[in-house]
Amino acid sequence: MSELANLTTMEVSALTDVDRGLNLTDGHARLFLSPEQATIVDGIPDMFAEASRRPFPEIELEAHTAFLHAIGQHSAPIGTGRILSCYSSTLATDILARALPSGATIAVLHPTFDNIADLFVTRGLKLVPLSEEALLAQEWPAPPVRAIVVTHPNNPTGLITPEGHLRSLAEHAARHGQIVIIDASFRGQVRDAQYDTYAVLDAAGADWVVIEDTGKLWPVHELKIGLLAYSEGLDLPIERAFSESLLAASPVVLQLVRALAEDWGKGGYERARDLVEGNRAAVRAAIEPAGLRLADPHSQISVARIELPPDGPDSSLLYKDLVGRGVHVLPCAPFHWADPATGLRLIRVSLARPHETVETGARTLAKAYLELSAS
Repeated sequence: MSELANLTTMEVSALTDVDRGLNLTDGHARLFLSPEQATIVDGIPDMFAEASRRPFPEIELEAHTAFLHAIGQHSAPIGTGRILSCYSSTLATDILARALPSGATIAVLHPTFDNIADLFVTRGLKLVPLSEEALLAQEWPAPPVRAIVVTHPNNPTGLITPEGHLRSLAEHAARHGQIVIIDASFRGQVRDAQYDTYAVLDAAGADWVVIEDTGKLWPVHELKIGLLAYSEGLDLPIERAFSESLLAASPVVLQLVRALAEDWGKGGYERARDLVEGNRAAVRAAIEPAGLRLADPHSQISVARIELPPDGPDSSLLYKDLVGRGVHVLPCAPFHWADPATGLRLIRVSLARPHETVETGARTLAKAYLELSAS
């Protein structure tokens, strides 16, 4: 694997491993369907029939309503035409990146998933990092920063932007003519992150863009939707950029999202939460005998960072060794997109996997670390 490989390249390598190594890379739910979810999936043929009979806007409206209400976003602009359905949150981010003025300076949370920064840079934007420490201290970037990008909850740390902090940011942005951009791809996993951010943003009078994602919640093999929502009066050509990228999301997938979101509010969230937290505990139990610990013990999202001691192998070496043992994880340097060296002592594992997979992967990681340290 090249030193310049991004995180998605590593995730693709895990997904396409011909030797069927354990894939603990991406944050997608790679689980077995629950009985409730299996019943919903069994109804997909009926969804195809519905897609042929019913108007697309009607199907889309139902999906937006079910999903956004299931994750607490009751003030989202549902039915206004200001929520666009994309194939994925990555596509939504790219559409936004093309709509922002080329050459503009934007502040992006650091660390966070590297493709967010990569997409903005590719589209000609200048990036400056906003550290989590600065966010928590409410030290907001001033102009010439045109937009401020926050991941909520943050991937990989699990940091939730508190409601009062978001209000402070939105009020700051409104005063300075900046745009607040929120990537909320992991929001559905964490109740604490589900305060109504749309209400906060609108009350502050800020220009805003919010990206939502269904892909982290349910094991439906990339049958997902990314939502691109934006404030009234936002002076960006988002609809034009959208039209250059796609015609529409699938009405079948929108129906699937609606049904799964309804199940999410009827016990699905709790079932998924119990599994993730059980897997987090299994990782902790497996790594502590090797002198390792969770970097973010209070994180609630479906990934976990493991902190590596300063006197042992770094995550780049450990990653390569684990691939040789048939276990795929993510070294954290690429998350630290503005200063990769600060991520060398951290490695990330996904928890949205069957319990045995996570437990085996964590034990292998601990064993590999000890053996590398002794060599």
